[in-house]
Amino acid sequence: MSEQDEVETLAVAVAELRPALEAILMVSDEPLATVRLASVVGHRVEEVGAALVALASEYTDQGRGFELREVAGGWRFYSRPEFAAVVESFVLEGQQARLTQAALETLSVVAYKQPVSRARVSAIRGVNVDGVMRTLLSRGLVEEAGQDEHSGANLYRTTSYFLERIGVSSLDELPELAPYLPDMDDLEDELASVAGLDAPAPPPEAAPEAASAPDPAPSPAHHHSPHSGSGTEPDGGTEVT
Repeated sequence: MSEQDEVETLAVAVAELRPALEAILMVSDEPLATVRLASVVGHRVEEVGAALVALASEYTDQGRGFELREVAGGWRFYSRPEFAAVVESFVLEGQQARLTQAALETLSVVAYKQPVSRARVSAIRGVNVDGVMRTLLSRGLVEEAGQDEHSGANLYRTTSYFLERIGVSSLDELPELAPYLPDMDDLEDELASVAGLDAPAPPPEAAPEAASAPDPAPSPAHHHSPHSGSGTEPDGGTEVT
C-alpha cells in the first residue's frame, strides 16, 4: 500500500479541516505537500487538496493581503505582489547584506541556461563569476549538477529553494527572458578565450606603400572581447546597505 493510500484511510479527523490547515501553514517556513498536510490533520488527501484550492480562491475573492500558493511541490502563504514595496521596505530595514546586481544577473543566467558551467556564465556576463557563484552556492540558491561530458567542467543549476523564494512551482513558470540572452552557439570563441585556447592570430599582410603616404600610425593595442570573461567582480555577490 502506498503512502498516499495509507493517509487516505485514516479513520478519525483530528481537527476541523480548514482552520487546521490555516494554522499549520501559518507557522511553516517551507511549502508543505498535500500528503503531509493530510497526515497531520487526519483527513483524506483529496479532501485536503480541495480545501486548499478553496482557501486559495477565498483569499483572492476577499482581497486579502496574502495568498495561498502551490509552489515547489507544496503549499505556502505569500504576501500579494501588489504589496511588494511595503513588504520589501519592512524586510530590508536594518538588513546588512543582500545580493548585489552582479549576483542577481549571475543567478538569472544559471536559471535560464542550466545546467551551465562557470565558464559559460562568465562568457555571457563578461566577467569572472567565481566569487559570486560561491555566494549563490552558500545561500542555497544554486547547486552542482554533475560534470560536462566533453570538458569535465562542473555544471550548476538552481535549487528548489530558488523556486520557493521567487514563488513558482517549476522553471516553466519563469518569465520569457531567455530569447534576450546570447545564444550559446555564438559564444564558442569567448569560451575558448576563457579556457586559454585561442589560437594566435596570423600576422597582418603588409599593405603596399604609397609614394606620398605619411608614416603609418602605431597599431592600436589588441582589446579582448567584452565577453572574454577577463574581468573580475569587485565582490563576492553581497553588498552592505
